[in-house]
Amino acid sequence: MRLSELDYDLPPALIAQQPLEHRADARLQVLDRKSSALEYSRFYKLAAFMRDGDVLVLNDTRVIPARLIARKESGGKVELLLIRPLPETQGGWLSAVRSHHRIKEGTQLTLPGGRKVRVIGYQRPGRAIVVGHDSAPLSKTLKESGLLALPHYIRREVGAADQENYQTVYAEHEGAIAAPTAGLHFTPELLADLASNGVRVARITHHIGPGTFAPLRCAEVESHSMEAEWYSISQASRTTIEHARRTGARMVAVGTSCVRALESYAITGDAEGFTGLFIYPGFRFRIVEAMITNYHMPRSTVLALVMAFAGRETILRAYADAIRHRMRFLSYGDAMLIV
Repeated sequence: MRLSELDYDLPPALIAQQPLEHRADARLQVLDRKSSALEYSRFYKLAAFMRDGDVLVLNDTRVIPARLIARKESGGKVELLLIRPLPETQGGWLSAVRSHHRIKEGTQLTLPGGRKVRVIGYQRPGRAIVVGHDSAPLSKTLKESGLLALPHYIRREVGAADQENYQTVYAEHEGAIAAPTAGLHFTPELLADLASNGVRVARITHHIGPGTFAPLRCAEVESHSMEAEWYSISQASRTTIEHARRTGARMVAVGTSCVRALESYAITGDAEGFTGLFIYPGFRFRIVEAMITNYHMPRSTVLALVMAFAGRETILRAYADAIRHRMRFLSYGDAMLIV
């Protein structure tokens, strides 16, 4: 697949900069993969498009305030994005580093408030290993000094309201640097409504990292390599999933992270571990039969995934229609249900 096949014209005015006041008021585009038929509704009416017995798979990862702004001894600004702990380094974290110049090993950085961190090495180019300079664990440092890392296309500073708005209502296990945004539309009331209509829930944990958002630069999409992200599917959820597969119940994944975790599990049989699964057109889905997702950036891995699920031309027609209907795009935007 050529990279240019993941292009479409996204009007900047449609990129949502703020969340809606009420999550479930988001608009919902329903796409039938077989007929390419489109229907428009509101997210709080989701139960009308679900079936009795459907299994809704939710990603219960919780976003951590992973962004740290630091200064070198020279005063130069350095931005760190802490991705995940590295147990083998005794307190070290894998981190993306943004600076005018490469940060040398051993460099000490100072955070607001005076706490210090140190770059002790690199796992690979662009991925530093960072440790706390004192005895405080970096997880504590993040709670004290960390900021949410809102996507780059949200062109404003993080506000106090984002601390709640950029988490799903069912977020539980800390570890993501970005929210599973398809789940941001759910409310406790909507989940209760779905349950009363016979929809079951299975939870998985998939800590979304920078690999999901890394731009595709290879001329041939298949040449791209995904950065691995950690996922876990509990025994209770595996039991629900396997029962659904035996009985013919429909598996509805909420978000591309759920899709990747479920399909990784289907391929490998591993209920926990790191996945670098890159899904693009030609992929054969083994578990997921319907999905809820937001609208995605051109030339992105997540757009390739939804094209793999519904077909490139079908997705491009649906996106063009969404643009005509002035749907709100990307993380704080509206939603699609693909069946």
